[in-house]
Amino acid sequence: MIDLQDKNHPPILEEIGEYIRNPLFHEFCLELRETFQCREKIEFSSCSWERGWNIKFKKSGKTLCTIYPRETYFTAMLVVGKKEKEPFEAMLSECSKELGEIYRQTKEGNGQKWLMLDLQDKGGLYRDALRLAALRAAK
Repeated sequence: MIDLQDKNHPPILEEIGEYIRNPLFHEFCLELRETFQCREKIEFSSCSWERGWNIKFKKSGKTLCTIYPRETYFTAMLVVGKKEKEPFEAMLSECSKELGEIYRQTKEGNGQKWLMLDLQDKGGLYRDALRLAALRAAK
């Protein structure tokens, strides 16, 4: 089993998938890669908020989504920045009620909100995460 806190031993994507133990992780990564023609980058974060290994999906230098591995699920962090705020709020009524609640409860900092979406099935939040990634890719 991998140690997500061990900076000296970077895991590969397959090891992260084994740690998560949810096939949705691989589906989500594949969907991001194919839809946005991007690759994942496994990085170590030393910040006190979420220390450890994570996976970033970037397109044209902009992070579309950051994935934080958990046991049996993963957390997708998506940023609603100044450029995305208006179009995101316009489409919010078409998204899941859960995403609306997360958005309302997330504090804004420097003109952006960092939404943390716990994904464990292909429900509304899964679709919402992909829609928000598409919005980030377009801006």
